[in-house]
Amino acid sequence: MISYRSGSTFISSRVAIGALALAMTATLHVATSLADTAPTAAPGENVEGGSLEEVIVTGSRQKDIKATDSPAPIQVVSAEALKTSGASNLMGALAQLVPSLQMQAFGADQAGQTLLAKLRGLSPNDVLVLINGKRRHTTANLQVDTGSPFQGGAGVDLNFIPLDAIDHIEVLTDGAAAQYGTDAIAGVINIILKRNSSGGSLTSTYGQYGNDGGGRTEDVSGNAGFEAGTGGFFNITGDFTDHGHSNVGEIDPRLTPANLAAAGYPNSNAANAPGYPNLNRISGDAAIQQKILAVNSGFDFEGGTELYFFGTYGHKDAASYENYRVPNKVSYTDPTTGVTTYPFPYGFNPQEASDEDDYQLNLGVKGSVASWSWDLATGFGGDKVALSTLDSANAGTYALNGVPTPSNYYDGYLQDTQWTTTLDIDKDFDVGLAGPLNVAFGGEYRRETYTIGAGVPLSYEDGGAQSYPGFTPLDAGSHDRKNYAGYVDLAAKPIDGLRVDVAGRYEHYSDFGDAKVGKLTARYDFTPEFALRGTVSNGFRAPTLAEEYYSSTNVGPSTAYIQLPPNSSAAAPLGLGNGLQPEKSVNFSTGLVWRPLPHMNATLDLYQITITNRIVGSGNVAGAINGVPQPGEAAINDAIALYSHGSDVIDPDVLKTGSYGINIFANGIDTRTRGADLTFDFPYDYSFGKIDWMVSGTYNETSITKYATTPPELAPNVLYDQTAYSELTTASPRFVLNLGGLLTAGKFDFNLVEKIYGKSSDYANDDGDGPTGTFQYFKDEIGVTAITNVDVGYWYTDHLKLSVGAINAFNRFPNKINGTILSREQNYPGGDNAAVGQYPIFSPFGINGGFYYAKVLYKF
Repeated sequence: MISYRSGSTFISSRVAIGALALAMTATLHVATSLADTAPTAAPGENVEGGSLEEVIVTGSRQKDIKATDSPAPIQVVSAEALKTSGASNLMGALAQLVPSLQMQAFGADQAGQTLLAKLRGLSPNDVLVLINGKRRHTTANLQVDTGSPFQGGAGVDLNFIPLDAIDHIEVLTDGAAAQYGTDAIAGVINIILKRNSSGGSLTSTYGQYGNDGGGRTEDVSGNAGFEAGTGGFFNITGDFTDHGHSNVGEIDPRLTPANLAAAGYPNSNAANAPGYPNLNRISGDAAIQQKILAVNSGFDFEGGTELYFFGTYGHKDAASYENYRVPNKVSYTDPTTGVTTYPFPYGFNPQEASDEDDYQLNLGVKGSVASWSWDLATGFGGDKVALSTLDSANAGTYALNGVPTPSNYYDGYLQDTQWTTTLDIDKDFDVGLAGPLNVAFGGEYRRETYTIGAGVPLSYEDGGAQSYPGFTPLDAGSHDRKNYAGYVDLAAKPIDGLRVDVAGRYEHYSDFGDAKVGKLTARYDFTPEFALRGTVSNGFRAPTLAEEYYSSTNVGPSTAYIQLPPNSSAAAPLGLGNGLQPEKSVNFSTGLVWRPLPHMNATLDLYQITITNRIVGSGNVAGAINGVPQPGEAAINDAIALYSHGSDVIDPDVLKTGSYGINIFANGIDTRTRGADLTFDFPYDYSFGKIDWMVSGTYNETSITKYATTPPELAPNVLYDQTAYSELTTASPRFVLNLGGLLTAGKFDFNLVEKIYGKSSDYANDDGDGPTGTFQYFKDEIGVTAITNVDVGYWYTDHLKLSVGAINAFNRFPNKINGTILSREQNYPGGDNAAVGQYPIFSPFGINGGFYYAKVLYKF
């Protein structure tokens, strides 16, 4: 058993938090020595927030609250900061600017086509995303890859929101389930769209990775604002992105001349294939072409009533390379002549492809009656992902009759929708306190659906298309649920310097019953320069419909694992017949706000989040490894038989000599996450220009407080292996520290950020390639790594700006996968292919090295 909590870990926790505080203190010391000559212009302005003096709408329902006065920790990210981050999409930009937000830098298979983000080391499903304060729908593309800390994620795909449409973003790094929804356990990301009624911009970016020139990226976007009646506005944004494949994989060990000859492949023809020996391109980015349209509008009427409408539509075509199939993977032996035919003498490189439509429309009207403010709104959004397997073949069908099978297969589709209607009402009352009492209450109705559509029969029959079998009619189905919610939120200033906010929420799920959550937040300003704040809250997250009902077959050249739906009869033979249950959480936080100078701001917040009955994806629970039966094989075979109704969903060759089993989402693990978030900003005017100094950081540690019990039906096999536990506890960096400054001097600006990632690690198995013939686990570790990001811009005219820059300027790569695993994969007699992936997929800064770009901006 691995120990996830030790004395040395506790010491390192204190050291890391101390290091964050030390970095802030050292900078404060230097800054204070300059205070006598520092100007008072642009107080609170910083590279992350544009201005911490900006009025925010997240974290409190009181009006006219500034970020620096918020009782809850809020990070404000400006449009300018997003653009100078160098990223061409929203998720990449936020990951560069908000240390507590971690982006999935790489994903295998379909996961690489829908990357996700998470806050404070928790699941992407524990983050609530709002657009203009309204709930955003989630993706239909569930993350099922084992070995990834994002496994089980079905959150919001932020990359369907164009950067040029955004005015600023408010990131609430605190539990807010009682205020906004029971799933806001880790925090809230509120994206505020532009409201300008005139002017606009055009931006064009070109970039690529420096390692092999892969990942070529072209992005063109534009934004324009127009007047709409008296005082109204209509703002529109369009964005087009084209991102090419990258490849950082090692040579596939099956494709060396010696291994080809030893395995008896026909004439070693793969060595004659174009591009040899770099034939296996699975280790790299998906190719993505994406088009997005966003609108935001408001129309004023007499009496102060406003009608508003906003929405987005995006279309994405993507394709990911899968593992190369060697020449004899598809063959037919004539029963009369005994002659074997190989239709692919060079082998082939299949791809998983998706055709995705993502949309959301929100319509609302707001105003005031007798000093009561009201806002009635409805929004409908959804995501549909049609899946295909390209450049492939159905090996099982061809082996039966020798009739050529198609190259391309329609695999079916995934779709989710969300319809949300809300009513929010509030009013300020003068009750003799130091400030008004704000009384807010409201309700919400939400209906969610999740659908799986089947593929064509040849996509799944006889083992299905190589690399990605389609969804079967047994996978297909449509599921829905309804949610009703009501809340009350009271915010007051009882005495000078003290702010208190109390909120309670009741929700009823049609499939899980009732949930009651609450939150108490307080802040006391001892002086204008120093304040303390704290929060206690609880949360409740129902399983996503995707976690409950998703099922598919995940394959490699010699492996097949069935992703079983936990809310089905197929889970019963495994001792998991009760289906998924909700998670529950408790959040404590305390923090300080320090403003030693009028234009300097610093915050430090400590927190603890406990989650019970956590929903976690299992490891690979094997029924057989390299053809050898494993403990629990009978239960696994029974579950697969119930799932498939006796049909052939696994490649017959894999059943004979390969590895197969199941994956499933289940409850049973309790976790405790402790951490700290630091922000510091200090703009200072020098004789040569202005520099916005910035320090921000996060420290995060998750420990297991209750381990899951493996059902006796699987014993002595385990439901959660070392990989599954390490994904929760160590696969995310222990700390992230941003040190940077933005220099503005006349027409010239220079943004430099040093982003330091703490150590992260994961346990991976050797696929049974070692001497024991069973899974043996080895630790993959990425050491502390400093990544340098730089952006240099020059305004050639008042309207035209040219910029060049780099993300990961010095082309840093993560440590490679554990040497023992790589060696076993490269030398396994059966010709395994996993040694192609030389870098851990949990790397927080990706596996592609540096990205270098040039950008042209025209404003009008």
